[in-house]
Amino acid sequence: MHPQPIIEIGSFRIYPYGVCMAVGILACFGFLLYTMWKKKFNEDASDKILFIGLFGTGFGIFSAMLFQATYNYIANPSRGFVLGDSMTFIGGLIGGVVSFLGVYWLYIYVIAPRTRVKMLQNNMNATLTDALPFIPIGIAIAHSFGRLGCFFGGCCYGLETDAWFGLYCAKNYNPTTGAVYMGSKVIPTQLFECVFLALLAIIMIILYFKFKFNYNFGVYAVSYGIWRFVIEYFRADARGVLIPGVPLYPSQIWSIVMVLLGIGYFFLQYYVLSKHMKHPELKISVEKPAKPNDGEKAGVSE
Repeated sequence: MHPQPIIEIGSFRIYPYGVCMAVGILACFGFLLYTMWKKKFNEDASDKILFIGLFGTGFGIFSAMLFQATYNYIANPSRGFVLGDSMTFIGGLIGGVVSFLGVYWLYIYVIAPRTRVKMLQNNMNATLTDALPFIPIGIAIAHSFGRLGCFFGGCCYGLETDAWFGLYCAKNYNPTTGAVYMGSKVIPTQLFECVFLALLAIIMIILYFKFKFNYNFGVYAVSYGIWRFVIEYFRADARGVLIPGVPLYPSQIWSIVMVLLGIGYFFLQYYVLSKHMKHPELKISVEKPAKPNDGEKAGVSE
């Protein structure tokens, strides 16, 4: 655990959690950019999907804080509504996906058909349906780094344990004195999830690039939904309340929703989305017919 800053210049501090989060986002967009290049997305398609993705990422971070602040307020209204104390990934995922889809469809169906600005016109040779099979790989990569950041930051830790895999968790850090309270040995749920997400990303990469599998969004939603539902029982940090009186943590309720949506996505992809994919990497350019030689022009045969 390393909750204290790794770089500190006056009041300016850089924490390992922030570094891991930044590296995860860069790795995510680097992977998406590489995949779009490999799959022959043209510059217009790549730029617009990445730009909308950046907007979705920013809104997702805000949504992650908003969801957690709402959970905390429901659990303890007397503390007031405090935004920015902590985040929840599923809240960020929901906000990021919804905002991404909203802006994308706004551009495709409202802005592009009506604009005269060339850079805003739709000249993409691929659609979002072509990107959906590999977007969840980027999400899993970013999330894996994020969970590594949680480990350094001392959040999202597990129950106390005496098992061999137990690690001391830095549950509290005083930025004024620099004192760190390590607490007891706990289950390193952050590291377990970090490894799980890395393996999930590898599996989806193999499915997509080797087997041309286009259902990774469903794989991601179902797999992570099940994992998150189970791992919540081994976590010990406060996560707030979504529905008072319901014996489930907020993330478990959203995990059930994720699994159901993931199952639905398999049918949506098979019956609807697959018909709208352009597959730019499969399009073969029509070669110009070879020019006849001089002998052929003169009608001379050998």
